[in-house]
Amino acid sequence: MKQVLATTLMGLALATGTLAARPATAEVLQVAVDASPAGLDPHIVTAFASAQIISPIYEGLTGIDANLAIVPGLASSWTISPDGKTYVFKLVSGATFHDGSAFTAADVVASLHRVLGKDISSPLASRLASLDSVRAIDPATVEIVLKTPAAAFLSSLASIAIVPHAFETDKDTLQRKPDGTGPFKFVEWQPNGFIALARHDGYWQKGLPKMDGVKFIFAPESATRQVGLSSGQYAMLPNIDAATALQLKGKPGVKLAETLDLAYSLVGMNASRPPFDNVKVREALNTALNRQEIVDAALFGAGQPAGPLSPAMHDWASDIKTFPCYTPSSDRAKALLKEAGVTTPVAITLLVLPRQDTRDIAQVVQAQLNNAGFKVELKIPELGQFVQDWKNSNFDAFVSLNGGAVDPDDAFYRTFHTGGSTNVFKYSDAAVDQLLDTEHSEQNIAARREGYAKLQATLACQGPIAFLTYSQLFTAMRSDVTGFAIVPTRSLSSLATTTR
Repeated sequence: MKQVLATTLMGLALATGTLAARPATAEVLQVAVDASPAGLDPHIVTAFASAQIISPIYEGLTGIDANLAIVPGLASSWTISPDGKTYVFKLVSGATFHDGSAFTAADVVASLHRVLGKDISSPLASRLASLDSVRAIDPATVEIVLKTPAAAFLSSLASIAIVPHAFETDKDTLQRKPDGTGPFKFVEWQPNGFIALARHDGYWQKGLPKMDGVKFIFAPESATRQVGLSSGQYAMLPNIDAATALQLKGKPGVKLAETLDLAYSLVGMNASRPPFDNVKVREALNTALNRQEIVDAALFGAGQPAGPLSPAMHDWASDIKTFPCYTPSSDRAKALLKEAGVTTPVAITLLVLPRQDTRDIAQVVQAQLNNAGFKVELKIPELGQFVQDWKNSNFDAFVSLNGGAVDPDDAFYRTFHTGGSTNVFKYSDAAVDQLLDTEHSEQNIAARREGYAKLQATLACQGPIAFLTYSQLFTAMRSDVTGFAIVPTRSLSSLATTTR
């Protein structure tokens, strides 16, 4: 018999504000996550804790499947002009927002304008850097014109959720009460407790979602989540680290799904302040790192040393053996610090994203750097403070996870271009900017591969990021959970097809 969360009709009505004719019990998937989100606005949030919760609430014009292929989303089809600058999207019919309003081309226009709006300050803005104009041809058709061709435009659109046009200039409401077209709608947020989602009965994909709801329960302690899954209290632990997965492997009634993560762990350096305004210091930090040791010690071997692009991006990622600074040497790192002219040991504070895997990684990094001419202090703030310090570039350096992308333009342009919307490192290099601009509009695949190989060679040793690891990404679930597909982007959109 399926294990379900019993919910009375009146309780459901109070939670949703409606009294719908539904069964006396509802099948609600109990999902335990490690942190409460900092917010739920899809155009503002950056933390994984937020992104995974909103992924079944919102949809973009396009989507990314488990094989990292671009697929239709709220756009059922599209055409591209011969010059690569004009896109015409036909929208799906019958889609509605969770507030009951119809989804139309006006919402697409407003959503793209919102991402580019200065008051919203969206970290996604660089993904629309080429946009010249967007207009509704009719309620079911949108035309987007680019200033220059953008090879990654369709994959970029997959990351931009469509919201109701009424929120174009509203930067507050969606942080606490999201409103999308996805299979599940927001019901309740109990701080430090849970976020409850309910089935979107008006969902445009017939027969979905399979479950009546999803309840994200905040359980910061890994041991608590593990015991809860093993006992059947929780049905799923999404996007967990290797240490947690290792503890759960072989447990009765538990199964694991895994894939190579597109996200990567990193040391991010503030290139606008000493000591990391000195390229030699950045190179020294890279040279001091033994990435395989980090994989073995912090990820229990379940991962790979990281270059600027994930090995999952088979057509783009360069072999890390080609990067000179990837041969670890504390002596060479000390020599580079001497060339930099800085006083040793170089004292730095590393902000650490408050997750168990990043804490483990940070401790290994600290030991390696301390052996190579640095003196590292770890500082672990709460999540909201970490996000604020990250957004405001209020750090010497930090250890965290960065989301990856299915196209190198998406991964690099917003992160490394001068003024890029996630260039919190204050990094600026004229040669890198020129290459990024060229590759942003380049349509020839061979030329793009050559250009991104050059960028990887520069960024790997001299950029503002020390790429550490790509880990195996795991989701643990009860054995009777079916229909869930783990994807390298960490999206939980396949909760729509999940049942038990």
